[in-house]
Amino acid sequence: MTTKPKARKFRIKRATPAAAPKGTDAVERDAPAAAPPKPQAPDAPRAAAASRGEAPRAAAPSHAAAASATRPTPPSDARSGEVSSATEVSGEQDIDAIRREGLTGRQLRMARRVAQKHGLAPTSDFDAVRLLRAEGIDPFQRSNMLELVVPQDKQSTGTALQKGRIQLPQTVPAGGRNLPSTDVNPMERRMREISDIQRDITKRRRRKMGLLMVRLAFFVGLPTIMGGYYFYNIATPMYATDSQFLIIQNEGTGGLGPLGGLLPTQFANSADSIATQSYLQSKDAMLRLDRDVGFMKHFSDPAIDPIQRMNPDASNEEAYKHYKDNVKIGYDPTEGMIRMEVIAADPEVAKDFSEHLLEYAEERVNALSQQKREDGMRDAREAYEQTVAKRREAQEALIKLQVDNGVDPQAVIASIRGQITNYETLLLEKELELAALLDNPRPNRAKVDGAQGDVRRLSAQLDKLNERMNSATEGTNSLAQQAVSLQLAQADLAAADAALQASQTQMEQARTEASRQVRYLTVAVRPVASQSASYPRKFENTILTFLIFAGIYLMLSLTSSILKEQVTK
Repeated sequence: MTTKPKARKFRIKRATPAAAPKGTDAVERDAPAAAPPKPQAPDAPRAAAASRGEAPRAAAPSHAAAASATRPTPPSDARSGEVSSATEVSGEQDIDAIRREGLTGRQLRMARRVAQKHGLAPTSDFDAVRLLRAEGIDPFQRSNMLELVVPQDKQSTGTALQKGRIQLPQTVPAGGRNLPSTDVNPMERRMREISDIQRDITKRRRRKMGLLMVRLAFFVGLPTIMGGYYFYNIATPMYATDSQFLIIQNEGTGGLGPLGGLLPTQFANSADSIATQSYLQSKDAMLRLDRDVGFMKHFSDPAIDPIQRMNPDASNEEAYKHYKDNVKIGYDPTEGMIRMEVIAADPEVAKDFSEHLLEYAEERVNALSQQKREDGMRDAREAYEQTVAKRREAQEALIKLQVDNGVDPQAVIASIRGQITNYETLLLEKELELAALLDNPRPNRAKVDGAQGDVRRLSAQLDKLNERMNSATEGTNSLAQQAVSLQLAQADLAAADAALQASQTQMEQARTEASRQVRYLTVAVRPVASQSASYPRKFENTILTFLIFAGIYLMLSLTSSILKEQVTK
């Protein structure tokens, strides 16, 4: 995380000399900004030093003298304004060399003021530097700026410069030739500046790294140490008791005989297991466990550390929070197994809690389908009782009809019909016998009279039987009416018998279904008291504390960096 450097802004008023033409001055002023950096001239070290605020060396006169010695002397007609082409070319080359030095605007303005002070008439800032150097004057020397404040006579100043007089203070002989050169190799200066920048960056990086380590130690390291100290020295050891159980249901007889209901069972559906899990994790189970074995009293013991201890006057909601933290129940739908972990400060107490919870779960499992089984059996039983009552009523009605009639109408009618049939048969035989006798030319009178008498008697008896038959089938109290009533009563009795049989079948089916609805809780792993504490997990919890605070610090750092970046924009 870096912070952008902030620099103060200084506004400097630019004063345009009256001696310089406007067009040429503007072009010369804009030239340094547009020109790319180029190799510096011999006077570049002093220009760079002046840009950094360093005082120039005292070797300027020697350098100016060398420059004046190497520069060609302008012809005599230069003072009148007529310059030869060679002189113009040399002046342009000197200005180009000065422009490549990369002088700042402040240095150029300083050079123009110095040139005006010495009575020169430069056409531009770069021409002012050229003219001053031609006169042997260092335009960037601090003494020149001080001389600008004290007015001096131009003629005396020029005479002093021509005679080579040195003004006080003077600590080095003017004629000394064994002094070291003030010129520095550009490559060495560049390497020195790069090393300075690198040292500054390294120093700043170390300072920022130190501040980062301090923040990490305060916001991450200190909380981690405190958490580790709590887990290792203060936290009360907790003992966990594990148990596993599953819920199964009966398959019914299934044609396997009287032992079918006791033979292998299948897993119950997930709804029963989820319902049992929800009950064990409910406030109802917590209150019942508190009434039976004192759950709240155990976790309110002063021997437990303050963080894990429960307030003795805690409400049911606060106690329920502790209950959910210390009683953990999970259901695996693939295996149908319910796993339960009970945590307490004493292993025996944890085992006792677990056993009581298993009893509560078994009672709840037995009560899951009890209402459904009772409703099914009650409906089947009521239907069966109604069917039995109807059959009894139909049977009583039939018996009453038989008692009221005294005889069986159907039997009487059948008997009369049988007699009529017999008499008709005898009558037909006697008529045939009489016809046979009458066909004889000289029949026996006695036989004919006997046959006629038989026919007469049979006809009379047959008429009586037909009359009796007619009287039995006609009227409100006839044998036919009685027979119909008996048939209806018998039909009702038969229907009641069929309904009774169906009710019995339904009763058996309801009983079978009720047996299938029975749920059983089978404990696969019995709770066993632990010999060593399971909680707290000291090392894991300490690492977790470190990760949590490190994540919080990282989030806060990122947030602050983003906000700072947005504000700076």
